[in-house]
Amino acid sequence: MTNKKSPQNNQDNDIDPDKFREMVAECAYCKAEKRGFAANHEMEDWLEAELEVTKQCHNESQQA
Repeated sequence: MTNKKSPQNNQDNDIDPDKFREMVAECAYCKAEKRGFAANHEMEDWLEAELEVTKQCHNESQQA
């Protein structure tokens, strides 16, 4: 078993995994909406959203 830190395994953050997924989904939706829901960008939107939310959570934990 590995102990890699990833958005799905956010041990250093206090955020609930369900809340994290909800935040990522909302961010990914907004990205798709800005692009007019053009097809074939779903994975790109999701991965970018994961990165943004992870950074946001990390920044908030650094300020606390």
